[in-house]
Amino acid sequence: MPGAVDPVIAADELKARLGEPALRVLDASWSVAEGALETAHRQARIPGAAFFDIDAVAEQDSPLPHVFPSAPTFQAHARRLGVNDGDEVVVYDQQGLFSAARAWFCFKAMSGCARVLDGGLPAWREAGGVLETGAADPTAGDFTARPRPELLIDRGGLRTAVAEGAIQWIDARPAPRFRGEAPEPRAGLRSGHGPGAVNLPFSDLIDHDRLRPAGALRSRVEAAGIDLARPVAVSCGSGVTACIVLLALERLGVEGRLYDGSWAEWASSPDAEIVTG
Repeated sequence: MPGAVDPVIAADELKARLGEPALRVLDASWSVAEGALETAHRQARIPGAAFFDIDAVAEQDSPLPHVFPSAPTFQAHARRLGVNDGDEVVVYDQQGLFSAARAWFCFKAMSGCARVLDGGLPAWREAGGVLETGAADPTAGDFTARPRPELLIDRGGLRTAVAEGAIQWIDARPAPRFRGEAPEPRAGLRSGHGPGAVNLPFSDLIDHDRLRPAGALRSRVEAAGIDLARPVAVSCGSGVTACIVLLALERLGVEGRLYDGSWAEWASSPDAEIVTG
């Protein structure tokens, strides 16, 4: 279950703790423009931060984007990034709060300890945080991945659970895509949503690149028709921004599940049931 520690950390707190032996900082920036953000990382990064490449920390033998990594794959990458057992990992992204939650969830689902820098690199700059250039060269760590499969759900399991009323399906994509009014960014995919899904756009949970306070999050979640006392599973386009919803739920003391295949898998399946409106 979620712990008592807030899953996000403020820039001022990170500034005060930077350099602690058991604190590891990672830049988990991601966009569809491959390579651009890794280049930007080398130009300006939080001191000591290594680059957590979401597309690389994934299973590579799938046609789907950045499929959730196996325990051996994740462990190898975490060690390469210098993460040790017992470390607290702080992840951030260059946009503010967009993709860092994906890395946070990966560590959580592998029994690691991670938090997200609230407001990301922009907040770090605003707080007067020091920046470094160049690529980090961390000493290899000894992180041990201990997977928690109960935090993920596959397409078949989600479809059955929703049909039986055993789980609430939250779709974090923007409302026009959810309703089928706007095209998907991935070619060949119809927009719309799966039967029984409810829309809670990830952007509704963010204010000025920061996660909203617990009271505001609760109001938005409940306004979407979601019962926080019942199980939830979250999807988005490809399993990245869904993790912002999972981060928000964590702040509310709720542990959700990720449908990692998300719309990229659902809408490309031959038997996909797609609802519009």
